[in-house]
Amino acid sequence: MTTQPAVVPHASPAIRPAAVAGMFYPGATVELRRTVDVLLAEASNRSLKGPVPKALIVPHAGYVYSGPVAATAYARLLPARGRITRVVILGPAHRVWFDGLALPAVDALATPLGSLKVDLDAAARASALPQVISSAEPHAEEHSLEVQLPFVQRALGDVAVVPFVVGDASAADVAEVIELLWGGEETLFLISSDLSHYHPWGEARTLDAEAARQIRALGPMLNHEQACGATPVDGMLLAAKRHGMNVEILDLRNSGDTAGGRDRVVGYGAFAFHESTTARSA
Repeated sequence: MTTQPAVVPHASPAIRPAAVAGMFYPGATVELRRTVDVLLAEASNRSLKGPVPKALIVPHAGYVYSGPVAATAYARLLPARGRITRVVILGPAHRVWFDGLALPAVDALATPLGSLKVDLDAAARASALPQVISSAEPHAEEHSLEVQLPFVQRALGDVAVVPFVVGDASAADVAEVIELLWGGEETLFLISSDLSHYHPWGEARTLDAEAARQIRALGPMLNHEQACGATPVDGMLLAAKRHGMNVEILDLRNSGDTAGGRDRVVGYGAFAFHESTTARSA
């Protein structure tokens, strides 16, 4: 009698569902696609042309507030569609306190526009570092990474992502992860961070201008009063300094300039990091 091989069912991929669709950005597919495409088109019309960056700092508030600023950065990626195939995203933890940097323990991240696969090989390499953990909990309700995904999908298409929520970590911890995954022109780094919080409009403009100056000069390091994502920003600054990068300020506004009142505003900045061989003078 011939023994038939056992049939082993394929495990279904683990997918992190969208947590803030319908709150931070439109939850309906058609509306979300239209919203992002309009923001990218408007940004393309008003922004200076320049080289495709190696890294970006982008804000992570609701699209009505920070979407126009974020789009200024993402519009720079449009010529690299098909060339950039991996996006490493680092954003701060807002809801769960933990040590280190957390990968989500899933195979893909979902938005109303579809799912983006996690680069499991890159995630496994990063997991060998002592500061990197694998945990779904910090990602479950976190918005700092999720709000970037629809922009990534519309600007770059079906790329792989390596998503890190950054908890209690040092800038050096973040820089070590960035260095490990540096790669070539196929790899982009997205640093998700807003700037100052809840100051009057004029005061916020002054504070955010100073933060922008520090980012452009690659130091001194930012603190968490200057940026909620100061740790991932500072890690990027360390890596940028090692690689001799130049920083271009693409946009610097606040919620009082976009959709909110001016008594208590949140600051938003878009910054492009260029490797020295491609950087242009700003």
